[in-house]
Amino acid sequence: MDAVSKKNISIRVNGVEHTREVEPRLLLVHFLRDVVGLTGTHIGCETSICGACTIMLNDNAVKSCTVLAVQADGADVLTIEGLAQGEKLHPIQEAFWECHGLQCGFCTPGMILITHQLLVRNPQPTEDEIRHALDGNLCRCTGYQHIVDAVQYAAEAMRRRPMDKRQGKEQSRAKAQRTPR
Repeated sequence: MDAVSKKNISIRVNGVEHTREVEPRLLLVHFLRDVVGLTGTHIGCETSICGACTIMLNDNAVKSCTVLAVQADGADVLTIEGLAQGEKLHPIQEAFWECHGLQCGFCTPGMILITHQLLVRNPQPTEDEIRHALDGNLCRCTGYQHIVDAVQYAAEAMRRRPMDKRQGKEQSRAKAQRTPR
């Protein structure tokens, strides 16, 4: 059997550049967990149904079990570990804690990152918009109401706090994506 030729890739994960030689078939979720050592991105179904592996790839929420690591070469990735500012939780993380938007915690990283995308693009979502955004992320423990409450709580908290540089940059990109050319 012939050896698989490896590819050299470089991905910026949570602001840190990671350059590695990987097999072309390596999924991004496995690159993050096994190569980089960030295990907050969970592996659930490996078929893109559950959303536990959701990360931000170039400011877009994607299911990392559906992306090859070589496809992310040169990209910026944000995982659940990169959302907090040091020891200080991000307002979305705080909201999930305060509103009991998590139980076992398995789906939580994906739920939080899809919420991040939603609130960057739409700082004042309706309950229907929140439920629609969360539609591709499954939780087996809750009835979703606490998760919706956490998103609403986070939206309010984020509107009240001063914007950090990263959030401002993301909102500018999101606005540019929505603006017709």
